[in-house]
Amino acid sequence: MASVLGLAACGGGGAGQASQAPAASGGGKKQVEVFSWWTGPGEADGLQAMRKIFEEKNPDYTFFDAAVAGGSGDKAKALLQSKLQANTPPDTFQGHAGAELQGYIKAGNLEDLTPLYDELKLKDVFPAQLVEQISVDGKIYSVPVNIHRSNVLWFNPGVLKEAGITAAPKTIEEFIADLGKVKAKGKIPLSIGSEWTVTHLLESVLLGTLGADAYNALFKPGADWNGPQVTTALNNFAKIMEYAGDPQDDWQPAAKQVADGQAAFNIMGDWAYGYFHNPPQGGLGKKSKTDFDWAPSPGTEGTYLWLSDSFTLPKGAKNRDGALAWLKVAASKEGQDAFNPKKGSIPARKDADQSLYTDYLADALKDWSTNKLAGSIQHGVSVNQPWLAAINEAVGLYIGSKDVKALQQGLADAATANAQ
Repeated sequence: MASVLGLAACGGGGAGQASQAPAASGGGKKQVEVFSWWTGPGEADGLQAMRKIFEEKNPDYTFFDAAVAGGSGDKAKALLQSKLQANTPPDTFQGHAGAELQGYIKAGNLEDLTPLYDELKLKDVFPAQLVEQISVDGKIYSVPVNIHRSNVLWFNPGVLKEAGITAAPKTIEEFIADLGKVKAKGKIPLSIGSEWTVTHLLESVLLGTLGADAYNALFKPGADWNGPQVTTALNNFAKIMEYAGDPQDDWQPAAKQVADGQAAFNIMGDWAYGYFHNPPQGGLGKKSKTDFDWAPSPGTEGTYLWLSDSFTLPKGAKNRDGALAWLKVAASKEGQDAFNPKKGSIPARKDADQSLYTDYLADALKDWSTNKLAGSIQHGVSVNQPWLAAINEAVGLYIGSKDVKALQQGLADAATANAQ
């Protein structure tokens, strides 16, 4: 896994465009432009909780929300690239921990945050493995605010019961059989969203078929994406995709099909928990274990397919001091404990108030500390942005052609062209 913790995932519904931040607001307060893709239920609630703390602690600054809607941040990252090329960076921007940030680092877009880590003693409160993976040549370029799990199987207990399914499937083979049982009852076996959610599904199927060690080896030099194990995984993926419902606009409407009892299963990151669980003004207000339930995606029990949202300090930020003030809140125990329960994630810090993390989040905290780790593809841990773009292109072509052999060759070509 690349020794860098970028920031690549999680949410945002529909299309959007960031507003341009004015230089200052009324009363002479300086605005801090915070660029993210957190606009959907759950994620936007978490961002606003951190914003409140920031403005209370920094009365001379006001928060400017420059969020761009669109699942997994694809639209936001495209706009961000244009801003960086024009030398008009936001004061701070969201990114996925891991390989996703490599392009920004190599281009010289980011300041080294190691002095901030030293000032706040962050190496003492972040897990050592996390610090190692966000370090590049001994320097650290982002502040992780959370840990997410990608490999979560969300399901509707009532729909499963109607289909005669007594427990969540533990293996890929059981999953395929259960999808068939649901289809026979006239419900949607598996809900999916826009194209990126299909890549998200694919990474869980790869992990569930290959296991953690072979999965992680795919991102090392010389990996064989044309090998028979990958062929088996992609054939499993093809069988699963045969049971997918009509694609929804993004992950939220696909997840809602499960919560509303229209669909049985959805494989999505644990940001879906905030969407399911939060009250109706910020989520669906559904009841866990009744309206929705969860398990590791089939074949992946014991492995945490992880990703992390983090914030950066771009070179040339017009309000650098304000950006540093925001990073301090994002790094703080208070900020992370305000943000994560609403977002549906667990804190990057080791000293968080565990009493705040109940229900699904209690399971996540336990598994994070005991499971093997594997890095997400779609959400920027294991592959850089050009590699991800090539993978998404191969998946997009597969959605139209259903050609497994062409998909495998496309993935192999992507690895050859972009492997770090």
